[in-house]
Amino acid sequence: MRSSGARAAIAAAWVVVIVVLLALGGWQVQRLAWKRGLIAQVDARLAAKPVPAPVTASLKDAYRRVTATGVFERARDSFVQASTVRGPGWWVITPLRTTDGRVILINRGYIPGRSAPPPASGPISVTGLLRLTEPGGGFLRSNDPAADRWYSRDVAAIAARRGLGATAPYFIDADATATTKNGPVGGLTVIRFPNNHLAYAVTWFILAIMAVGGFFTWNRASRRSADAETDADE
Repeated sequence: MRSSGARAAIAAAWVVVIVVLLALGGWQVQRLAWKRGLIAQVDARLAAKPVPAPVTASLKDAYRRVTATGVFERARDSFVQASTVRGPGWWVITPLRTTDGRVILINRGYIPGRSAPPPASGPISVTGLLRLTEPGGGFLRSNDPAADRWYSRDVAAIAARRGLGATAPYFIDADATATTKNGPVGGLTVIRFPNNHLAYAVTWFILAIMAVGGFFTWNRASRRSADAETDADE
């Protein structure tokens, strides 16, 4: 005969599973609210007028429209592998020395081959989206500064490789106004935030409901089995 202690242990384990499933569903609901808030914030930044490029940046500045004025440092381009709506190719990353002496990396845009016309000479203003540095590399591929192979826009590593000295801890994705004939194509930033949290929450809650139903079914069957064993022992 199955002991009452064993049944209690099984029941406790089942309750723990239900609680965990409910907690996971609640966590996804919280993530849903966070993701919706993030999307709303980014949409507001995209709709706002450009502001001067800041000295530093944090998560709250990502995708903010900014403008930087200065002079491009020629012959110091870096090429980062890119996958765009125009197909695979390269991002052209060029340092801009601003009028106040700072250095900001500018993503001048996309090119299909690993070469690009030189940037404009003389003072220029670049408007685009502030993007936070992308350290390390891309999916399953690490940046190789020594070989000048780049799979992500790692500001610190690119600045060190090019000997730029102190550089802003972000880069700017130039907008479409930076596009020149036969030159890099700007304005191809992809802004997409996957938001599957509602589906995940529903899934966890459905599993929790199924677990509750399974628990009551097991509990009823267990009680019937215990009653039958008791009757047989009498």
